Amino acid sequence: MQHNKVLILDFGSQYTQLIARRVRELNIYCEIHPFNKIPADSDSFKAVILSGSPNSVRGEDVLHPDLSKIRGKKPMLAVCYGAQYLAHFSGGEVAESNTREYGRAHLNFIKENEDFFTGISKGSQVWMSHSDTIKALPTNGVLLASTHDVENAAYKIEGETTYAIQFHPEVYHSTDGRQLLENFLVHIAKVEQDWTPQSFVEETVDELKAKLGNDKVVLGLSGGVDSSVAAMLLHKAIGKNLYCIFVNNGLLRKNEFTDVLTQYEGMGLNVKGVDASARFLEALKGLSDPELKRKAIGKTFIEVFDDEAHHIQDVKWLAQGTIYPDVIESVSATGGPSATIKSHHNVGGLPDFMKLKIVEPLKALFKDEVRRVGASMNMDKQLLGRHPFPGPGLAIRILGDLTEEKVRILQEVDAIFINNLRTWNLYDKVWQAGAMLLPVNSVGVMGDERTYEKCVALRAVESTDGMTADWVNLPYEFLQKTSNEIINKVKGVNRVVYDISSKPPATIEWE
Repeated sequence: MQHNKVLILDFGSQYTQLIARRVRELNIYCEIHPFNKIPADSDSFKAVILSGSPNSVRGEDVLHPDLSKIRGKKPMLAVCYGAQYLAHFSGGEVAESNTREYGRAHLNFIKENEDFFTGISKGSQVWMSHSDTIKALPTNGVLLASTHDVENAAYKIEGETTYAIQFHPEVYHSTDGRQLLENFLVHIAKVEQDWTPQSFVEETVDELKAKLGNDKVVLGLSGGVDSSVAAMLLHKAIGKNLYCIFVNNGLLRKNEFTDVLTQYEGMGLNVKGVDASARFLEALKGLSDPELKRKAIGKTFIEVFDDEAHHIQDVKWLAQGTIYPDVIESVSATGGPSATIKSHHNVGGLPDFMKLKIVEPLKALFKDEVRRVGASMNMDKQLLGRHPFPGPGLAIRILGDLTEEKVRILQEVDAIFINNLRTWNLYDKVWQAGAMLLPVNSVGVMGDERTYEKCVALRAVESTDGMTADWVNLPYEFLQKTSNEIINKVKGVNRVVYDISSKPPATIEWE
């Protein structure tokens, strides 16, 4: 089935992925491409959205897209930088704003009987984020909306299906942003809303059957959402020809290896559990630098995985749980405008010696879509609701070097924290939670004796995608009970602190 597609051209805005997620929430398929790498098959897209950008259209580093095959030929929505670009280079005027227009604003004028603003009333809150402003509209520009400080907050171009706005409809603070995107995409551009979890499962399973035939596929399971949903899609397509390997690196949560294996067996998957704890701990011995720890874990995982893959006769494919944000961030590194935040271990494949072709069933999906796809296949709610857990596991939550004793301490602390979150019905209100073992000993008193033991930090954040995150205001009573339980039950810990840093400037993990 060929979906109606929407093309999002990325000019480097921190919100570009958010635009895509909002479009997908309308059950419309969209793709993000760098502004200077417009797909050759642009005819297959039914509408185009231009993203914002940290750049200025008045600067020397102005980003010039080639819109010759798009503008006037396809419905187009230009957001922020896009709106200023159309104005500046099409007979209008963009100037530096007297005040940086950032934050909440309200529409105090909306042109009547405009399809673009159907269902949106005067006073609607919008989110501004720009330091330039449009002083004069482009040729054939028609004013559609204003705020108190921004006269040309929205406009259209007569004779084209081109709309432009100087605010961000994709962010939560623009209260009618979803309605605006729906007005443009569904009612003006006539894009069909046919991108659903059920349609994704049906099409993906058919594609996998055609692509893989009777070939054998090996997949490294992590116990997380992405690899588990990828496994179920492949299982539906090729059944017993899927060989799953779940490696215990000794850095999982308490009892996680056995618990997750049991869960997978209940799903009917062909899974082999490999306990390589001793091998990983040996590879990590004496390493304190987080990057060196990551590299040692990655190298050891590939070695263990390769050993196990060799036991399967004639395996031809490696399956990975790569998701769309991984792909976008990795593509950006090769010349796209968005800053690359990190390199992803599961993009770009394995070392040459493995000689396997790669299949990535989820590479078009965002994390929330992965969960919805899993739910449509009736996967276990507890598995789909699991918090993200870092690939290197507890290795990057133990600051400094690793020992078996430190891993034991942190597993016990983490188990108390996570179990209490579940007991207090707080687990599902948190995006990610965990404990960090700090390289700090402090004085304490237990019984009548002086102690000199470890300090742990608890961390819980709320987020939608992990790109930004706020610390969660957990109840004092919860923190008090959890702290007491940790100090009383975990030998070696005499102090508990709670991390109240947001991302940015901090990151979710400490290493």
